[in-house]
Amino acid sequence: MSIKFLLNEIRSYLGIERNTTSHREKLISGTGATLGVFAVYLGALWAFPEGLNPAGNFLLITSMGASAVLLFAVPQGALSQPWHVFGGHVVSAAVGVTCHSLFPSYAWTGALAVGLAVSVMYYLRCIHPPGGATALLAVIGGPDVYDLGYAYVITPVAVNVISILLMAVVFNAFFPWRRYPAHLSRRHRISAQTKPAERQYELTREDFSAAMQVLNSYVDITADSLTELLELAKQHAEKNITHPDVIYVGRYYSNGKLGTLWSVREVVAIVPDSGAEQDKVVFNTVAGARTYDTGEASRSEFTRWARFEVTQQNGHWVRVEESI
Repeated sequence: MSIKFLLNEIRSYLGIERNTTSHREKLISGTGATLGVFAVYLGALWAFPEGLNPAGNFLLITSMGASAVLLFAVPQGALSQPWHVFGGHVVSAAVGVTCHSLFPSYAWTGALAVGLAVSVMYYLRCIHPPGGATALLAVIGGPDVYDLGYAYVITPVAVNVISILLMAVVFNAFFPWRRYPAHLSRRHRISAQTKPAERQYELTREDFSAAMQVLNSYVDITADSLTELLELAKQHAEKNITHPDVIYVGRYYSNGKLGTLWSVREVVAIVPDSGAEQDKVVFNTVAGARTYDTGEASRSEFTRWARFEVTQQNGHWVRVEESI
């Protein structure tokens, strides 16, 4: 067992996915999160210049940091949309305050608040992970929070949420591919669709990789986004559907399948035989089914197997035509 295979297995078990976003997108996300949290602080300071209690503090709830990750790193995600953010925090805050009011002195009150908040968010279709922290803070926040009672739902929670949502709309508006809410971005992204009757070819794993790079965003998929991704992949599948005319040593080829049938082979050597079609192609399988296996096939057999040449780009296998 090779070190490379072992590391790949560890990565798979840990769920470490290859990231398809560009360095520019990562920097944009970080900058947006910085401005988002800063906007929350300024909004709360403007609304309550003397704070929310005699000590003049508690203007910003820490769960806004988690919301900033979703709003600026995953602005197209299902859990990042306005109702999820606003409803998730406000509903969870109300649940947390209620639980503390009913069971103020029990160790399990915080757990109950988070559990009930998750259930209520489910029913109201506003699941937002940071909402769990908002509910928990209502129980463990101490006297500063307890003194607010249900006012905690409005000040600071609702004020914080509105501030960060406004910054998300304004900041992401400068980047057409990540406009917020997601519906604004989808209206600008997909080109004219091909009619279903004109489709001729099946989708491949490389088509999905190409579509992911077009989206250029960490994907927390919604039904609409999945449809969009599928459409982009279909459009990509209709380009250059031919088996390679020439097989080159040192290059990579894919069979274009999906799921467990997909694989990529590196051509290690071509051994001449009596005829060009009978030349032996020696290859290593470098991705997909039977990874790290070595094999050989006649040139004609390998050409029939290989749907197109591929290369690695941003950790994903894409057609050579898509490389930069």
